[in-house]
Amino acid sequence: MSCEHLICARCSNPVVEGRCATCREARSELHRHGPSIPPALVLAGLVALLFVALVLQKIY
Repeated sequence: MSCEHLICARCSNPVVEGRCATCREARSELHRHGPSIPPALVLAGLVALLFVALVLQKIY
């Protein structure tokens, strides 16, 4: 979905122009992108790193 064809109910201008606070908020919400790496994957990586650190500590 894009904001090119949306009209703001508050100021009656295209949302893409962002003339009022409502337009700017709607535009930023439509163009917001989430993190590219899922949080579960980050957590799994941290657990693996902790495990490697503990193993290395036992070895040396």
